[in-house]
Amino acid sequence: MMAASAYTRWNSYRDYLVAGYGEPVWRVGVDAGFSCPNRNPDRSGGCCYCDGTGASAAYQRTKESAWYHDSPFMERIASGPSCGPPAALSERLESISRQVEHGRAFLRRRYDARLMSLYLQAWTNTFAPIEELRTIYDAALSMGSWKEFIVSTRPDCVPEPVVDLLALYQGVVDRVWVELGLQSASDRTLERIGRGHDVSCFHDAAERLRRRGIGVCAHVILGLPGDDYDAFSLTASTINASGCEAVKIHNLHIPGGTRLYDSYLKGEVSCPSVRRHIEDTIYLLRRLRSDIVIERLVCETPAHRLAAPRDFADKSRFLALLHRTMVERDVRQGDMA
Repeated sequence: MMAASAYTRWNSYRDYLVAGYGEPVWRVGVDAGFSCPNRNPDRSGGCCYCDGTGASAAYQRTKESAWYHDSPFMERIASGPSCGPPAALSERLESISRQVEHGRAFLRRRYDARLMSLYLQAWTNTFAPIEELRTIYDAALSMGSWKEFIVSTRPDCVPEPVVDLLALYQGVVDRVWVELGLQSASDRTLERIGRGHDVSCFHDAAERLRRRGIGVCAHVILGLPGDDYDAFSLTASTINASGCEAVKIHNLHIPGGTRLYDSYLKGEVSCPSVRRHIEDTIYLLRRLRSDIVIERLVCETPAHRLAAPRDFADKSRFLALLHRTMVERDVRQGDMA
């Protein structure tokens, strides 16, 4: 058994994986070519912070490999047109095969990875007719030996037939997970950012998934316009009550080419600094159940697409500062839940 992570003040994802599998398990992030019900047919529109790239894995963005963590913001590129309509199914399957091959090779080369999970990461990965979903899921899962199958989607896109389909894969992999974008437990905030669903929709989706033994991970954004500590408390209690087993926490990012960017240029919104995100994260962590797995604590939008924040610490420095601050204050996840 490998040693635990250095971060002892929250229930880290690495520790969850090592405890369950004896070593780290690495995600192969894939863009399966889905769209989003919160966008127009050409994939324009969407949530106020979405830049139309689908949040795909950085190592899969081969056309953007010339830019790095400290690259300058390039408004011409970041504000370019959104992706067009989804490609034909045959083209998407070929793309998935290329991405899986590339992702596995990258993870083996970079991290000496042995165990891997299939992660349908970009866009809304349950937004399609059920037979199309089945074809894509079956094909992608047949492209390797996977420990877990992780599907990122929206709370309003998991009808019962989709839950039934996902449950079928529990015998194919060790665990099936669904990542649900909650972002905030304030309905007022969800309306303001244009999410297109409410908090009750999240509760309903999480409950139906959990009843079938499917793991649920909630996505949360700290620093959204209008949210304060009362909203963070509500978000924590909502996640606790939902029975979610994991959480991804993101600091607010403002990519170019978004409605949020337009508001930023007008001086209507700002991004939390490192210190503010430290405080907000500690506040939320202390109110989350101690058994919830913390899969992410900071967002990593590619720098050339990011208008703000421009001077935020990289992931490793942020995590080190967060942990050191929690040790100094002698606080930990769940001590106020």
